[in-house]
Amino acid sequence: MPSARKPNPKSQLEIQNNQIEPYVFPETGESYGNPNIPSQFNQFTPTNQSGIDFNRSEQMSFKGDATKPFTVGLQDIDESIMYYFQNVIRPTVYQNGNRLAVPVIYGSPEKWKSVQKDGYYKDKNGAIMAPLIMFKRDTIDKNRSLTNKLDANTPHLYASFIKTYNPKNAYSNFSVLTNHKPVEQFVVNVVPDYVTLTYSCAVQTYYVEQMNKIIEAINYASDSYWGDPERFKFKATIDSYSTAIEISDSTTRIIKGTFSIKMFGYIIPDTIQKEITAIKKYNSKAQVIVTAEVVNNLNSK
Repeated sequence: MPSARKPNPKSQLEIQNNQIEPYVFPETGESYGNPNIPSQFNQFTPTNQSGIDFNRSEQMSFKGDATKPFTVGLQDIDESIMYYFQNVIRPTVYQNGNRLAVPVIYGSPEKWKSVQKDGYYKDKNGAIMAPLIMFKRDTIDKNRSLTNKLDANTPHLYASFIKTYNPKNAYSNFSVLTNHKPVEQFVVNVVPDYVTLTYSCAVQTYYVEQMNKIIEAINYASDSYWGDPERFKFKATIDSYSTAIEISDSTTRIIKGTFSIKMFGYIIPDTIQKEITAIKKYNSKAQVIVTAEVVNNLNSK
């Protein structure tokens, strides 16, 4: 009776591997197997007497190391906007002859829903908070025009940097005299996923003059890299602004402004998949240079 299971077509890689003839070791007659299939090297062969299917030189621990695995998440991009508003742009308005700093808050779903429902944001006592800047993240689009790591399961592209001094690369005058090249240690990370994030921002003030000052300050900071200089910085662009005048309860006059921030960022997640498949740290090969000396007469003093 024929099987009811639908056959799975072979991929181009499987067809190519089946056409390769395995090499036979001439001394023992044992086959090396197909070199393009890593699973065949998991067994004891003339070239792999240990039966280990991974490189132990790449299995290095970060215990006691001041340099930790590098990660960048969505929260880092959100914090870069908050940092730039509070520490670089520092929007201010004049009210009753006093200069006031404009507070900046992140629009959680509850806060943003309140703004969409009432048209403005209120504090716990029900009073309208103005002036105020609120932002929230809307969309995340992947940017494939830059680069990618080809395959997340087996990443092929890495970015690395050399650590200046480490236990494997300590300064020593003896190394200089003997032409000994110390082992250098490299910290490696996968190529990040480049993304474009869109943020919606809402500004509310009491007067048009206050709104103008805030928009002028934000527009001046557009097309620059936002974020903490000691952490991460991402390029931010703002294309258009919209302003509207609203009157609530026939007594309160609120000026509302909205605009969108487009952040060009990158993500390096802290996931189990990356920890298992990606290289994190490795050492270079040591080198010792021995010079030749010629002696003409051993008995000469």
